[in-house]
Amino acid sequence: MATLRKIAKAIIPRLLIQKIRALNDALHRRLIYLFAPSRWTASLYYCLFSTRFGREHQALLQGRIRYLESLKAEPDKRMKSRVLLRRNIHRLEKGLIMQPRRSSFASAYIAETLAQFQFAVANPEQDQDELQWAHDVLDAYFSVVKDTPTIAKARKQWETSVGRGSSSNKKPYQYKELPRSTITREELKCLFTQRRSVRWFDSNRKVSGDVIEKAVELSSLAPSACNRLPYSYYYLDTPKRAQEIAALAGGTVGFSQNIQHLIVVVGDLSCYPLERDRHCIYIDASLATMQLMLAFETMGVSTCPINWPDDEGREQLMAERLGLEKFQRPVMLLAFGYADPQGGIPYSAKKSANLLLVKDSEYSAHS
Repeated sequence: MATLRKIAKAIIPRLLIQKIRALNDALHRRLIYLFAPSRWTASLYYCLFSTRFGREHQALLQGRIRYLESLKAEPDKRMKSRVLLRRNIHRLEKGLIMQPRRSSFASAYIAETLAQFQFAVANPEQDQDELQWAHDVLDAYFSVVKDTPTIAKARKQWETSVGRGSSSNKKPYQYKELPRSTITREELKCLFTQRRSVRWFDSNRKVSGDVIEKAVELSSLAPSACNRLPYSYYYLDTPKRAQEIAALAGGTVGFSQNIQHLIVVVGDLSCYPLERDRHCIYIDASLATMQLMLAFETMGVSTCPINWPDDEGREQLMAERLGLEKFQRPVMLLAFGYADPQGGIPYSAKKSANLLLVKDSEYSAHS
């Protein structure tokens, strides 16, 4: 397809191409009014006249398939984390902290949780922190829950074969046990103001791997739906490679050649069994990346988040360059490095709280 486009551009006069595009745009502007009134006609439009959602449809189905495969005992020798185990352990945690706590809960999923735990124990590649967390929460659960026939069967399995191992206190705790920060609002505002989108970096200074790992570790403390953390940071560790990948994004023209380090934030749709959660990769990855930027800032490293539009050609190139699976979707790019002190920063006036905050009294009056 890309080759055909190049041939067409070489043969067809530019003015004619512009006219064809203008006619096509005009046609689609008319069509969207015709097909927008109902869900059925909107779906028909994207079936007949646009393939813009084709990649997302395939990614969702491929993600669902990979999710189902991940539930098996040996889905992939390289798998270090089990998504269903993470989800169910987090569900147990929420049950343990409920006020008032039910005497019996989790009957519907405790058996599959133990099965996933056993699979994880048997996998030599399994992440040990995840395994310890699962063990401690399960131990806490069985120490307080009242038996039903299902829970009694699970308890026996836990006590006789599954639940061996020592606890390390990775389980729910009280709010009063949290560490207390002494950061004031003004200090936090200063950090937020200091964090600007920096596009010009000092090419003579490199960010060490230790600094990058510390920032990533802090970013992982961001909230995540059911604690899945459905994202990865693909790090390009040479300026040449970073600049090559950064150039794939349309918004880097004029400064991509100055980028020293780059991370591609990639969401993983195989963390979900249903389409309803398809936006979670963008929500969770964005929450974590914001913390990643702030973590970098505290260590003197500047950042610039780069928009990644859902463009078919660019998506295909990114997937090829990074070796991404069909169910993996780039969320954004993040350039980072030590700032050039003389580099310019856009002022970027922000919206005021009055513009951003919509009060209930304002919108309910119109309903």
